[in-house]
Order: sequence, then structure tokens, then C-alpha cells
Amino acid sequence: MKPIAIGELSRRTAVKVTTIRFYEERGLLPKPVRTDANRRTYEEADVRRLQFIRHARELGFEVKDILTLLDLSAHPERPCDQADAVARKHLSNIDDRLARLNGLRQEVQAMLDQCLGGPVRECRIIEVLANHGECLHDQH
Repeated sequence: MKPIAIGELSRRTAVKVTTIRFYEERGLLPKPVRTDANRRTYEEADVRRLQFIRHARELGFEVKDILTLLDLSAHPERPCDQADAVARKHLSNIDDRLARLNGLRQEVQAMLDQCLGGPVRECRIIEVLANHGECLHDQH
């Protein structure tokens, strides 16, 4: 099979060349074979692996979790309970972020609802931002 250049790998996976290099440095992608001219070359397996990585990143998985999932995918005979645990932890983190975002949304909405549109010296938005005690929720 014909080796794949980094530019072609980038095009086929919609991953920037700099990101491919970053993934190599982090161990998500194996170090590529180099040509006599010291150019990186890849195989079809690298294309599939990079597509896996890109999709996992799009879903918000952290690099360390992707490393775990890649290791698991290389051992298809193993039970998937570890993959399940990684995904459940990630879902819990998403739920936590959504809860914080909902709280932030409520706070900003309350500021807007209380704004009477007068001069800035009477602006509720400015008052709340200047005094954390005016907030509905503690958003630290």
C-alpha cells in the first residue's frame, strides 16, 4: 500500500497538520515512518486512528481518556467496562458543565430582567458585576 504524506492525512481526516504533530507528541498517534528526505509517512491504519481521535475530541473527551480508549480498541477481546467507565465519567463532567452554564444563564438573565434602561449609574448589570453579593448564585 502506498504511504500517505502528512498533508494527505490532514486532508482525509480534516485534522490540521499542526494538530497531527501534537497528537504524535502526546502519544495518540505513533511516531510515523520517515522517508529518506525525513518526511513523515502514514498508513491506512493511521487514517482510521486519527478519525477515531478526531471524533473523540469533537465529543469532548480529554487526551488521557482517548489514550485509554485507543488502548482498549486495540484489545477487542477485553470487556468494555473500562470504556463504559470512561464514557460515564465524561458524561458526568458534561452534566456538571451544563448545570454551571444554566446557573450562569439564569444569573445573566436576572441582570437583564432587572435592567431598567436608565443611565449607567443606575444600571443593574453594572451593579451586579461590581458586587458579587448582588448575584443570585455563587458562581466561583
